[in-house]
Amino acid sequence: MRGIFEHWPNRITAMRFVGSLVLFILFALNEEFGLNQEGLPTNPWYFPTCFWLFVVTALTDFLDGWMARRENQITAFGRIADPFVDKVLVLGSMIFLATMEWSREYMPAWIVVTVLAREFLVTGIRGYVESLGKEFPADWFGKIKMIVQCFAIGSILSLDGLPWSDLLRGWIEVLSHVLVWATLFTSVGSGLSYVLKTGSVLSESSE
Repeated sequence: MRGIFEHWPNRITAMRFVGSLVLFILFALNEEFGLNQEGLPTNPWYFPTCFWLFVVTALTDFLDGWMARRENQITAFGRIADPFVDKVLVLGSMIFLATMEWSREYMPAWIVVTVLAREFLVTGIRGYVESLGKEFPADWFGKIKMIVQCFAIGSILSLDGLPWSDLLRGWIEVLSHVLVWATLFTSVGSGLSYVLKTGSVLSESSE
């Protein structure tokens, strides 16, 4: 285990996983620390903490990747753990947002189910293609999907996590809805692009 965490990129990945778990614990305590019956925060620290913890955990994804490439410290652990932590953070956050009373109107459950189905499909496709000895790296569409998902989650958390004025809050609410729909479209679109890519790979292998 010491060898795995010898390099900082792997340490950051592990810290991102811990940050995700802490965020989920805070989400699970939503009824105790979230909004009261009047729709006002019961604890002034709760929503800002959730927002900034998500932002820092999401942004460090770019940090560990950049450090790994710069220092030539790309490892098998990092290649597996980094996308795994990404999915834990994003999908876990979306599931909680779809179940908490104050956020479910922005993150409908059926959209979360669609995104989950896309992830299961792509994971299954990637495993099958790589079992044939073919490479199946993430494409630019999948990376855009990840960025849009993070912005959608962050915008929803910012509604009570940042001190917006009433006017700005109204615009952020609209932006949150737009970003969630963009999440749906980019998830479905990237899933279709992987299916088409798989078809071309399989046709090449059968020739």
